[in-house]
Amino acid sequence: MDFEPSSEQQMLIDQVRRYVREEIIPLEAKLDPDAAELDPADHARLVEKTKAMGLYGIDIPKEFGGPDIDIVTRVLLAIEMAQHRAGLYVPCYGTFGGAGLAQIFEANEDQKERYLYPTLRGEKKPFFGLTEPSGGSDPARAIQTKAERKDNGWVLNGAKIFISGADRAQYGIVFARTDASKGRAGITCFIVDAGTPGFHVRRVVHTLRSSSYATELEFKDCWVSDHQILGEVNKGFAVANDRLTRQRIPYAAGCIGVAIAAHEMAIEWAKMRSTFGDKLANRQAIQWMLVDNEIDIRTARHFTLEAAEKARRGLPFRTEAAIAKLTASEGGGRVVDRAMQIHGGMGMTKDLPLERWYREMRIRRVGEGPSEVQRMVIAREILGSSLR
Repeated sequence: MDFEPSSEQQMLIDQVRRYVREEIIPLEAKLDPDAAELDPADHARLVEKTKAMGLYGIDIPKEFGGPDIDIVTRVLLAIEMAQHRAGLYVPCYGTFGGAGLAQIFEANEDQKERYLYPTLRGEKKPFFGLTEPSGGSDPARAIQTKAERKDNGWVLNGAKIFISGADRAQYGIVFARTDASKGRAGITCFIVDAGTPGFHVRRVVHTLRSSSYATELEFKDCWVSDHQILGEVNKGFAVANDRLTRQRIPYAAGCIGVAIAAHEMAIEWAKMRSTFGDKLANRQAIQWMLVDNEIDIRTARHFTLEAAEKARRGLPFRTEAAIAKLTASEGGGRVVDRAMQIHGGMGMTKDLPLERWYREMRIRRVGEGPSEVQRMVIAREILGSSLR
């Protein structure tokens, strides 16, 4: 496969690169090193700018007003969008917009009016409620939240954990077991509005991201109507699985973008910094670190673009997405770690973005399916479907 950008793709890449360097990075210099949001006025101004660029909502399908950008091009742009301090957590602080939850495109017409279109207009924020305290690596088996038929609707009981943004969302999609005898085939996806009786955010869960957090949710006799089912009864896992597979590709792209930025910083520092009478760049130990960085970045980039190209063509890409996520998150973490080592004490300070990237990249080895799960997915492909 030829992964060299076309002239049209390169034009978009250059446009986004300038935007990050001329608009985002200067604003970050005035923010707390762990900031997750821009000043509202700056955010509004930059949203208008990305709309004028024709790149607002790049992951929104054309039929819903998106700019009709294929997934390979989105990967190339995602790599550029991540190359700033907060790039792994909120690329460009959300100024390029987005579809929010990909699953909501599966909504029926009534649900689109109530949830999808307001989300695309920025009027509503959703959350994705899958992971549970019982374990998140195998959600099909770990889901213990139950939904039982009652009064022409369903009563939800259970809990979710590590759910981002639920305390600020107007609604979320929640996965519950509706038939305990059917395993993956017994899970249903429900749309739950904030404020629904029986649903509340139990607590904030602080993580490595000092400026951000996740939440734990509780559902206690929470009744929702049949109109709140997203998709079909007992077919909710397919809705979740699409996100968990497809999202791994841009997720990997973000890791690559930060790795590139860290690598470039390390190269410049090695050329400039002298110790014991010589430049760091002339020391073999440093040279080999930079070589290993280059290898990790090129490997991750190749596999991520391969996964994106298969997805673009409509070919099966589950294994390729797993390889992309694995190589990008683990390789990207190694790149940032080496860059910190090359910078020495300065690499550990908040004067540079490296220490934040180090924390963010560590989370990426777990998010969207931990490394161990990606290896399981790849192993099934290698050994055949008989592997359990």
